[in-house]
Amino acid sequence: MRLLVTGGAGFIGGAIVTAALERGDSVRVLDSLRGDVHGDTPAPPPGVEFVHGDVRDAAVVASALEGVDVVCHQAAKVGLGVDFADAPDYVSSNELGTAVLLAEMATAGIRRVVVASSMVVYGEGAYLGANGPTRPAPRSVADLDAGRFDPRDENGGPLEPALIDEDAPLDPRNVYAITKLTQEHLATAWARSTGGVVVALRYHNVYGPGMPQNTPYAGVASLFRSALERGETPRVFEDGAQRRDFVHVGDVASANLAAIDFTATAVDGTVRAFNVGSGVVHTIGELAAQLSEHSGGGAPIVTGEYRLGDVRHITASSERLRRELGWAPAHTFEDGMREFATAPLRAAVRVRE
Repeated sequence: MRLLVTGGAGFIGGAIVTAALERGDSVRVLDSLRGDVHGDTPAPPPGVEFVHGDVRDAAVVASALEGVDVVCHQAAKVGLGVDFADAPDYVSSNELGTAVLLAEMATAGIRRVVVASSMVVYGEGAYLGANGPTRPAPRSVADLDAGRFDPRDENGGPLEPALIDEDAPLDPRNVYAITKLTQEHLATAWARSTGGVVVALRYHNVYGPGMPQNTPYAGVASLFRSALERGETPRVFEDGAQRRDFVHVGDVASANLAAIDFTATAVDGTVRAFNVGSGVVHTIGELAAQLSEHSGGGAPIVTGEYRLGDVRHITASSERLRRELGWAPAHTFEDGMREFATAPLRAAVRVRE
C-alpha cells in the first residue's frame, strides 16, 4: 500500500509516518515546511519520498497523488488563533487546502481518505443537568470576569460534565473549530460525489515527544513543558479544573493506521467520525502538576485568567473507535507525563511568516 501523508513532517504527521513505515507501508510525505509550524527543517525518515509543497497548490498535489492508494490528511493550521486577523490564514490553509486535495483526489480516482479533525467541533462538551443531557450556551464575559468558570443551565443551576460521543451536536466556537468542521463537511460532499470512503478522526488533547515549543498556537501541554524548560513556572488559566482528555501522539498514530485499514474494507460512500482520546479524564491543573513534578520544576501558578473562545470541559468517549476499529491506547497518563516531562521538543517556531 502506498500512503500519502499531508503534513507528514509535523508533530502528529511525523508520528503517523514512523508508525506506517514500521509496519511496512510505502510512504510519501507532502509538507510545506511553513515557518509557523516548523522551527527548523525536519529531515524525513529514511525510506520516505518527500514532496516539498503546499496542499493548496493543485499541481503539487496532483504530482504527490501519483500512484497513491490512500491519503492521510494532516496538513492544517492548528490551535486557537492569536486574534481574528488569523482567520484568513486558517480558512485558506484548512478549508481551501482540503478542497484542493479532495478535488485532485477525485480527478486521480483515489477513493480513500483519513482526515484529521478535532474535539473543537463540539464546542462545549457534554453535560447533565436537572432535566438530563444538555448543551450550555457559551460562557459570558461577566461570568468569566467574576471567576464563575463552570457553565450553568438556563436557570443558573449546576451542570455535571460527561463524556461526549460522536453523535453529539456540533457547535464550533472559534475560527479554527469552524475550519475543522468545514473539512469534515467537504470530505462528506466528496464522498457523496465520488463514492469515496472518509474517516474523520476527532483528536482530543494530543501530547508527546516532538511537540513544537514556544508558540501561541501550541497546545497547553507544550506551553507548560516549554515554560519548565526555560526555568519558569507553568501558568494555569481559570482555576485549573478544566477537564480534558490527554492522548499520547503514539496512540493517535495507531488510531490513524486503524482508520486507514478501515477505509480498505468500508462500503463505498461511507463517512465515519471517531473520537481519539484516552477515555480517562484529567484536569489542566493535573497536567501542569505532573509535568512540574517529573521535571523538578516549581508548583504551577493558577492565574484566574481566561481566553474567550476556550471551552470549560470537554472529554471524549472513544468507545466507537475501540468497538469498530479494535483500537486501544497504549500509554497511560502517568507514564506519558513522565516521558513528556523530559522529552525533546521541536525548535521554537515563528508565529507568522
